[in-house]
Amino acid sequence: MFAYILRRVLLIIPTLLGIMIINFIVIQFAPGGPVEQLIAEMRGNSVDATAAFAGQEGDFQSSGQEQQAAGAGEDSKYRGAQGLDPEIIKEIEQQFGFDKPMHVRFFTMLKDYARFDFGDSYFRDQSVVELVFDKMPVSISLGLWTTLLVYLISIPLGIRKAVSDGSRFDVWSSGVIVIGYAIPGFLFAILLIVLFAGGRYLDWFPLRGLTSSNWAELGTFEKIVDYFWHITLPVLAMVISGFASLTMLTKNSFLDQINMQYVQTARAKGLSEGQVLYGHVFRNAMLIVIAGFPSAFIGILFTGSILIEVIFSLDGLGRLGWEATINRDYPVVFATLYFFTLLGLLLQLIGDIMYHVIDPRIDFESRNF
Repeated sequence: MFAYILRRVLLIIPTLLGIMIINFIVIQFAPGGPVEQLIAEMRGNSVDATAAFAGQEGDFQSSGQEQQAAGAGEDSKYRGAQGLDPEIIKEIEQQFGFDKPMHVRFFTMLKDYARFDFGDSYFRDQSVVELVFDKMPVSISLGLWTTLLVYLISIPLGIRKAVSDGSRFDVWSSGVIVIGYAIPGFLFAILLIVLFAGGRYLDWFPLRGLTSSNWAELGTFEKIVDYFWHITLPVLAMVISGFASLTMLTKNSFLDQINMQYVQTARAKGLSEGQVLYGHVFRNAMLIVIAGFPSAFIGILFTGSILIEVIFSLDGLGRLGWEATINRDYPVVFATLYFFTLLGLLLQLIGDIMYHVIDPRIDFESRNF
């Protein structure tokens, strides 16, 4: 098992490198980079203006206005840069590091990332590491509670559906699952806001943030109540849209095992249905469910929470990544991509190790990876 783990750890390096290369190349061809963002802000055309360069912007603007006539009509590779002094454009490029060739910027980034030096945000007066750690508690809260509830609901429900396959319970619960699978989580979030957050009917839950404005003044028990009061609707929206696929996966996995010959043999020996189900079937059927845990956790923790965080005004990693992408804040975009990819690859490895822990008969050493 150790040799397999070592091989998988070594494979993380080229996999991570390939993902970073592809995304770095794609980003280079995306219009509206940070240089264009600052140029648009200088001209007053930016809709997502950021404050990090406010002081420098004033210097650029005054210098640009003085030399606008001289520079007017000159060609520029940046949209909206016509009329600005080329020296100003060069200074902006140097500020963002865009005065260097693409391959030099990429290898510099990899060198820094190998030392876990993610640099500073272009448009926020903070380092990327500080930003990620500031936003992480919100996303972890959503991810952990959603994952916990999804598994607590889906696994018992999937087992019940497998045991009572074809019954009325199986039919009507499948209808609920189809609805949950078909409707995106952000639509459920909007519906919950309309129904329970003062949108049109009831005003039971708050609409913004994870804590109240007087959080610091509350006692311990009141803080716990306030926290769950705020997180209820976001987590509920993510659970409703997330439990469907895992429930069907659990059901189908148990159905496959229930029809195996060893189950019939166990029943013939006089074992009860509970002993057969949880003593024999459960361990084998849960393998595929555990294998899907890393991808499910990553999807819930990072991908699935983006729109939920935006809708409920939660200041988490999903919203941070969204705003960084819109504003072309490349250090934040690439650092979060690097972190999430590395975490996802490590969780995939943990999932394989759990295979062996649950069923020691699974031997990865004898297979070529």
